[in-house]
Amino acid sequence: MIWKVNGKVVDLSRRAQVMGILNVTPDSFSDGGCFDDIEKAMVQAREMIQQGAWMIDIGGESTRPGAAEVSEVEELKRTIPVIELLKREWDGLISIDTKKAGVAEAAILAGVDIVNDVSGLTADPEMISVCAKSDCGLVVMHMQGSPETMQKNPTYHEVVSEIRAFFEERLATLIAAGIHKERICFDPGIGFGKTLDHNLTLLKHLDQLAPDGQPLLLGVSRKSFFARLIDAPQPTDRDSATAAVTALARQQGIMLHRVHDVKGNLDALRVCEGMMGEI
Repeated sequence: MIWKVNGKVVDLSRRAQVMGILNVTPDSFSDGGCFDDIEKAMVQAREMIQQGAWMIDIGGESTRPGAAEVSEVEELKRTIPVIELLKREWDGLISIDTKKAGVAEAAILAGVDIVNDVSGLTADPEMISVCAKSDCGLVVMHMQGSPETMQKNPTYHEVVSEIRAFFEERLATLIAAGIHKERICFDPGIGFGKTLDHNLTLLKHLDQLAPDGQPLLLGVSRKSFFARLIDAPQPTDRDSATAAVTALARQQGIMLHRVHDVKGNLDALRVCEGMMGEI
């Protein structure tokens, strides 16, 4: 399995990789306000790189349940300076976490390699054309509703088949728009318009979600559903549970993981891979 990202080929045949989360927002659910100035953001980025992050995902708008949308101007103000500085000192892969075409376009010009869109490239009608004009990798996520409404009453007839069908439609649409299939990665959107039962069902059937052999990125890091299963009221209490799911997902062949705790999740992946004979 490979993922083509801005002219680079990411080999996902043996070793799974992590995407470190860098939220430069005042209100993200886990780390809001921790990295919302450029100095703090760069300290965190450097720490994640030192721990082994292969990718850094920079987000300027919170997508926690109930979060209100911020303006494009504000999102650009938060993200572009960090992207530009990180690009100058690191040759790894940088991702922009946005559903706005204008932010994605500016981030691509600033040097990002990946556009990670929680709406699956559906929120902004210009997003597909912006991405088609570049060579960036894409993360196409599933979300029922919007961050403001997604957890009010999420409902599915059959969650696995419905998300698989959404991915199949997105794949066909993006290919028709001129985006090569090897640039496309999918994310089931754990916690985005899903109940606890929906999340657990998806986690048990990850190997059934991605169409046509496409890579799947998993983002469970510190999610609130863990607090329904363990005594972990604070997001940072959920890192060990996150690493457990990361390892279990690797056994299902999931090779990309979006996480806050880079070292803990990489350790879990490497131990799992050792047990699988993938050293």
